[in-house]
Amino acid sequence: MSGPYLPGNGDGRYRVAHYDLDLEYRISGRLSGRAVLSAVADAPLSPVVLDFAGPAVQRVLVDGRAARFALGGGKLRVRPSRPVDGPFTVEVRYAGAVRPVRTRHWGELGWDQLTDGALVAGQPVGAPSWFPCNDLVRDKATYRIAVTTASPYTVLANGVLVDGRIGGSTTRWVYEQAEPMATYLASVQIGVYERFAPADGQDVAAPARLLRAARHDFARQPRMVEVFEELFGPYPFRRYQVVVTDDELDVPVEAQGMSVFGANHVDGRRGHERLVAHELAHQWFGNAVGLSDWRDIWLNEGFACYAEWLWSERSGGLTAAVQARRAHARLTRLPQDLRIGDPGEADLFDDRVYQRGALLLQALRERVGDVEFFALLRDWTTTFRHATATTADFEAVAARHTALPLGALFDSWLREARLPVI
Repeated sequence: MSGPYLPGNGDGRYRVAHYDLDLEYRISGRLSGRAVLSAVADAPLSPVVLDFAGPAVQRVLVDGRAARFALGGGKLRVRPSRPVDGPFTVEVRYAGAVRPVRTRHWGELGWDQLTDGALVAGQPVGAPSWFPCNDLVRDKATYRIAVTTASPYTVLANGVLVDGRIGGSTTRWVYEQAEPMATYLASVQIGVYERFAPADGQDVAAPARLLRAARHDFARQPRMVEVFEELFGPYPFRRYQVVVTDDELDVPVEAQGMSVFGANHVDGRRGHERLVAHELAHQWFGNAVGLSDWRDIWLNEGFACYAEWLWSERSGGLTAAVQARRAHARLTRLPQDLRIGDPGEADLFDDRVYQRGALLLQALRERVGDVEFFALLRDWTTTFRHATATTADFEAVAARHTALPLGALFDSWLREARLPVI
């Protein structure tokens, strides 16, 4: 087994309960912010170390008192006048040019400028590019995100829009995310967008030139939500937002209560509908049920990939069984040197994790039967709703729904590199 993934990120000695972010963004690329973290330390703690690689820090307060600080190496080290213990707050004021974080394996992540606007792609370590945080995947918190920017631009962020005030040349947008959220899922999208609602509780924002194609490509999303609610349980958040940028993106961007697609993912022919299903499924698998450790990434991506196959099956396309056989055939031609239960940090987003994770679920479905399989999926999303979980937790939930032994099945798919036979 490998050691902890991303060991340089986060601090397990404290937990953040709430982030209050008040930001002002100039389209030229300047971001100024006031971030207030409400946290709890498990024992006397000094310094308080935050993950932050954003603009220059101007001032830091701990429990309302000025504190010394040092910023460098992606860390903001704060030294209060005395160690914090139990509940405490940290307020950070910062301003300057905002840039994505450079990573060893995944290129640049975080806040990024578009041709005309900005987006956040936080997975897995991009959050510190734009706000100071405890960047542990298991440390979920509630959020208030306020963004002021030029009035022609629309701002979308996680949660529900609770306030919007036009101040002449600028507009202030305020969103509240009441359900706990991992830092990598926090997101802000800024652009010149027009919006429409495919159904109650759903919004799509797209550039005017792509609006007609987006209306067609997302027209079946309300039915998709209905199918996934039947299979996975109730949609776990108050709203679902889709953003289509005016720029092309390599892959869509996952965020809590939100998915972001590039202009290249909208063609007016539903040519990328599997991606619509994939990103929607993440609201259950990855967002509501979060990861305790990045090692278990298959719990996010394997489930989202399998949701693509389920949507195909339920919407008149190929069945999941046929899709599984085709995926298996493709995987037999690829190196068999990856264990999806512990793929290694560099291979977190290897497509084999996605495909083999989906194949595991199909194998489990065939082993226990449809009634038991979908009952265990609903049990999974209910038991760990707005919490975090591990592969061992999933195996325990699965065992509750059958008397059949499942250990060999999980071992062969999760803990062995060789591709099992189907």
